[in-house]
Amino acid sequence: MIGAACAHYASRAGLHVTVVDRGPVAGGTTGAGEGNLLVSDKEPGPELRLALLSTRLWTELAAESPPDIEYERKGGLVVASTEAELTALRALAAEQRRAGVTAADVPADRLADHEPHLAPDLTGGCHYPQDAQVQPALAAAHLLRAAVGTGRLSLRLGEEVTAVLTEKGGAVRGVRTAKGEIRAPHVVNATGAWGGRLARMAGVELPIRPRRGFVLVTEPLPRLVRHKVYSAEYVADVASGSAALQTSAVVEGTQAGPVLIGASRERVGFDRALSVEALRRLASQATRLFPALARARALRAYAGFRPYLPDHLPAIGPDPRVPGLLHACGHEGAGIGLAPATGLLITGFLTEAEPPLDPSPFAPERFAREPAPP
Repeated sequence: MIGAACAHYASRAGLHVTVVDRGPVAGGTTGAGEGNLLVSDKEPGPELRLALLSTRLWTELAAESPPDIEYERKGGLVVASTEAELTALRALAAEQRRAGVTAADVPADRLADHEPHLAPDLTGGCHYPQDAQVQPALAAAHLLRAAVGTGRLSLRLGEEVTAVLTEKGGAVRGVRTAKGEIRAPHVVNATGAWGGRLARMAGVELPIRPRRGFVLVTEPLPRLVRHKVYSAEYVADVASGSAALQTSAVVEGTQAGPVLIGASRERVGFDRALSVEALRRLASQATRLFPALARARALRAYAGFRPYLPDHLPAIGPDPRVPGLLHACGHEGAGIGLAPATGLLITGFLTEAEPPLDPSPFAPERFAREPAPP
């Protein structure tokens, strides 16, 4: 998705772009995501500013796109199980409102107005009408189709980059694949959880680590869940740097009928093995929020790898250590939502345009002194 957004905005700006992917469109992390476009889970700061810009851009893209990307501004509902959780949630919402987020406190006796099937013993929550969702594989394909339509995009699928080519002075001059060299004055590293590997091909370190997550998919159901609904503890899990297994209920319906249940996080390298414990926790936490889900069948589960960076901010922009190399990776679980703003920033760097927001917090060189990941 990040690469598709970079290609989309760069081609619209008049640049000629080649997208190289070792697999099919959305064959990696994008295809394993839920399509979250969230502001509700972000504390005030650089990432929230990026998310608010992307919220506006997604609205524009949805207006231009066919309906089959399943864009839905369904809103988010964050719920608390204890008074302590509710106090912390409301304090965060107050800070977010001051930063431009629309958030409304919901008392316990009004939660059912938003979600009639919620458990009756929750202490309250917050409603975030700006939260939305897309079908990520369809959305990525649409962005690439639109870029192809400009006549300035070449799409090379099933072709893996094996080397980043550099001049004697160190500047990039393209990449090499099994099919030969592709010359270009700029190379954008939009390889997600594999971003550290491509960076090392160019001779620099970017300490991206994969953070595995599972999603449970139920049978198609009547519209049991109206919003993106998650427990307040999810925000703490997103901000955590722990390598251990963490789970917190995130439940949402889809236009096609199935309910998606997440979210788990753990750092286990690129191990795709099914974790029965992670799925057990997700099912238990989801039925705690929506007791009616206990009667639903889970049809399948799938895993993906979030590209994790130690400070939980993506790397976006030129790498001064290798002239011509730009990074657009490390968005962890927010890559779908943050893709448009990332694409716009990268295009601004390539065209020397005024950036739409301060890009300095995302500067890739902030990791120059970071040790290499294990």
